[in-house]
Amino acid sequence: MSIPKSHRAIVITGAGGPEVLEFVTADVPAPGPGQILIRIHTAGVNRHDCNQRAAGAHHDGTAVPGLEASGTVAAKGEGVTHFQIGDPVMALLQGGGYAQFAVADQALVMRVPDTITLTEAAGLPEALFTAWWNFFGLLMLQPDETAMIHGGTSGVGHLALQALSALGYKVLATAGRAEKVEAARAFGAAAAFDYHDPDLAEHVMSATQGGGVNVLLDMSAGAHVAADIAMMAIGGRIGHLSPGHGDLHVPLRSLMAKRVKITGSLLRPLALSEKSKIATLIRRDVLPLVGNQIRPAIAAVFPISEAALAHAEMEKGCHIGKILLSVVEQ
Repeated sequence: MSIPKSHRAIVITGAGGPEVLEFVTADVPAPGPGQILIRIHTAGVNRHDCNQRAAGAHHDGTAVPGLEASGTVAAKGEGVTHFQIGDPVMALLQGGGYAQFAVADQALVMRVPDTITLTEAAGLPEALFTAWWNFFGLLMLQPDETAMIHGGTSGVGHLALQALSALGYKVLATAGRAEKVEAARAFGAAAAFDYHDPDLAEHVMSATQGGGVNVLLDMSAGAHVAADIAMMAIGGRIGHLSPGHGDLHVPLRSLMAKRVKITGSLLRPLALSEKSKIATLIRRDVLPLVGNQIRPAIAAVFPISEAALAHAEMEKGCHIGKILLSVVEQ
C-alpha cells in the first residue's frame, strides 16, 4: 500500500480544555535512520496527553499528541533490519500518535503478539514502559518485596497489577470507589483498599503482617503522603508519576525514622538508551504473558475525530483501564 503525502491528525491549537484539539490535514512524517513509520490502527490516550493539551505544549516540534499506538509497518529508515513492511506492531512514541501515521524508534517498537488484537495492543506500550521503568529501573523492586500502586485501575496500574502478580510479586493497590477496589483485586492485587479510608495505613500494615510496603508507585500527586510513609517498610521507596499542581509536604520525622526514599520520574524525557533497556526487559518478561495472564482492559474506544470527547472522558477519572482512539476508519 502506497504512503500518501498527507494524512489526518489531531493537533493542539493552544492551551486549554479538550476543545483546543483540532482534526487537521498534515504532512506524513518521514522515518529517519533507525526509525519506523507506522500506519496507525489505534492510539492510546493517556493523562500526559491531557496535561500536554492543557499547557498547549508541543513535543519535538510536533503539535500532535499521543505516546503510544498500534498499527503496521509502513516504511523503514536506514538501518532498520528487524521489521518488515506490513508487520503488526505497537510502539512507545515521543508524540504524534493521534494521527494516521507516526514515526517511532525501532528500539521502542514491538511486534504485536498473536494473542491480542491491534486495538488491544495500543493500550500496552506506555503503561508497560512506565511500570517497568519505575518498578525496576528507579525503585529497584526485588522478588521478595511487597509493592503497592495508588491507582490500581488506571491505565498504568491495571496492567502493572496483572504483570507483576503474574511474575510472582505481591502487589497491593488502592482505588477511589468500591467498584474500582474490586476491579483492582480482579487485576491481581493481593489486597486492595479505598484510598479515601482514614485508616488506610493501618489496613495496609495489617495486610503486610506489620512489615509494611517496600515499594510504592504513586499516581495521586502525593495526596496521601502521610499515610504513605506510615505504611512503608524500613528503607522503603516511593516513586511519583504525577506532579499534580503543588508541592509535596512530607512529615520529616516519620520519613527519617523509616529511612524512606522519595523520588519521581517522567518517562518521555528519559534517554533512548534507557528506554531501550526497558524494552528489552518487557520483551523478555512481559510479552510472553500478554493475551493470557496480561490483557488491557478497554474502557472506551473513540474515533480519532472525537479525541476531544476522549480527553473529557479521561479527565472525569471514572474509567477503568485504557481509553483508546480508533484511527482505521478515518
